Amino acid sequence: MRESGAREMAPYLAQPPAMPVGTPGKTGYLRLGFERDASGRSILREWERRAPLIVQQALYFDEEMPDMPCVYILSSGGPNVDGDRYEQHITLRRGACAHISTGAATKLAEMRYNHAALTQRFELDEEAYMEYLPEPTIPCRHTRFRADTTLRVAPSATLFYAEIYMSGRKHFGAGERFAYDILSVCTHAERPDGTPLFREKFVVRPEAHRPETLGTMNGYDVFANVVVLTPPEHADRLYDRTEAFIDRDAGLAAGISRLPNDCGLLYKALGRETGPVKRLVRAFCSDVRLETQGRPLPPEFPWR
Repeated sequence: MRESGAREMAPYLAQPPAMPVGTPGKTGYLRLGFERDASGRSILREWERRAPLIVQQALYFDEEMPDMPCVYILSSGGPNVDGDRYEQHITLRRGACAHISTGAATKLAEMRYNHAALTQRFELDEEAYMEYLPEPTIPCRHTRFRADTTLRVAPSATLFYAEIYMSGRKHFGAGERFAYDILSVCTHAERPDGTPLFREKFVVRPEAHRPETLGTMNGYDVFANVVVLTPPEHADRLYDRTEAFIDRDAGLAAGISRLPNDCGLLYKALGRETGPVKRLVRAFCSDVRLETQGRPLPPEFPWR
């Protein structure tokens, strides 16, 4: 498994004495490949997994896009712990579509020696469409977490990629708001020929710089980061009708900006609680789907 050269993780490389890095059960791997069959329906053609990452089967419950497979990524190992290394590689062939989420929030347990890492790669061929809407990530006290994501997307494809991070277990005991050690998140995008599009990285060290200050989280506890890679004509219309706002009574704020190289949009949302932020992200995803596919996102299941 490829390791990142992130310098900020250098203090967190000691081997956990109980189960070192690379131990079976600590190196999850998932490879999913989607393509269209002879009838035009998108199917999960390639499927490789290594515990604790699990995908059971593709479901077709989306009433607006009944030919789109919906896949939930599960973990049999509970929370991510010290020294875990997970890798996900998801490919969509020409004209295929897919909706991918997680079965529950990703919990990051307390870590004392090393760190947990997630390496992701998404590849979309021409005219492919994908929604990646995982449940939030919750860092506990003394969590060290690194996420490294590569988006390799053809010019005519559309990728809706979302991630939501909480400040911690806000309602656990006296609260664990920004009690983790470090959160390092990097996303970079390119065309299939390797042409770079953009790179975004944020490193949060609450002990060194408190995120609650003005100009960062400023009293909010939930942060959503959404990347939309789509052709310029779709991006222009979405940008024009998506308003930035601050609603102090509801405890919500959101904004939108253009990505470099005319490759798409960057949407960010803040909130005090998870539910309202998730609804904002889904509403924006519905706008993206309506613009690019002509059909909205159906209502979320009540138990989600």
